[in-house]
Amino acid sequence: MRILVTGGAGFLGSHLCDRFLSEGHQVVAVDNLITGSTTNIEHLAGNEDFRFIKQDVTDYLYVEGELDAILHFASPASPIDYLELPIQTLKVGALGTHKTLGLAREKKALYLLASTSEVYGDPLEHPQTEDYWGNVNPIGPRGVYDEAKRFAEAMTMAYHRYHGLDTRIARIFNTYGPRMRLEDGRVVPNFIAQALRHEPLTVYGDGHQTRSFCYVSDLIEGIYRLLFSNEVDPVNVGNPQEMTILEFANLVNEITGNSSGIVHQPLPEDDPKVRQPDISKARAVLDWEPEVPLEEGLVDTISWFEGRLGRGGPP
Repeated sequence: MRILVTGGAGFLGSHLCDRFLSEGHQVVAVDNLITGSTTNIEHLAGNEDFRFIKQDVTDYLYVEGELDAILHFASPASPIDYLELPIQTLKVGALGTHKTLGLAREKKALYLLASTSEVYGDPLEHPQTEDYWGNVNPIGPRGVYDEAKRFAEAMTMAYHRYHGLDTRIARIFNTYGPRMRLEDGRVVPNFIAQALRHEPLTVYGDGHQTRSFCYVSDLIEGIYRLLFSNEVDPVNVGNPQEMTILEFANLVNEITGNSSGIVHQPLPEDDPKVRQPDISKARAVLDWEPEVPLEEGLVDTISWFEGRLGRGGPP
């Protein structure tokens, strides 16, 4: 197959490129590099089955030749990014989704949208199932990302129903692993960066809010299986093992040997109090569930960040 991955130089997108290439497919990666980095795909230079195009997918998108599948992963994805890039976040969720869906229709390609657990907002249902419609503040600071992804899901389903396009929707929960940016702003790189610098870890609020963390290789396996399934409706892809942010901070300090402890800061506006996927559907439809234990994944991720810091390059 010949596969297009938007956001292909990003954290998840670059791992997807690797997976498809390892399975013998050809890959075209598109990225405007506002949050992605060519360092994530530099190891693919010279691979005749890989092509990189630097382009904003909210502009006119043309890719020469046949395409069998398009995976739309382009978007700022961390609170710091989408608060600094609110218009770009809305545009890539709306215009970028429209452009890539149009390209999929033209090429008669299978289409997969990278949606997010943020469509559930600050959930009143716990854990979150795909049938839950969410609790989102559309005019709050996080609304630019939440509503962009909710609109993207609606647009994807419209193309499926009106044009008969073969589509998939993955609702991705917190994922971590090598190639995350140190300045990403999400809890995993924040904690690891502070721990490696022997600083106290910054916990927002009382730390009793919960998250669940999925290692990147598990997430990519779930996406791969979803693409080649027959499931049209959204599917949660994440790790259902839930823990408090305080517990997670203590674990990072323990693994890194950081003795600087923890400091507390005020909780950001609209920060979700709970986040845990119900993956019953993924188990049933994809025969998938995460396999990498949190401690094992964290050791690998911390080691990768240590290597980046040691080389003095931008993570």
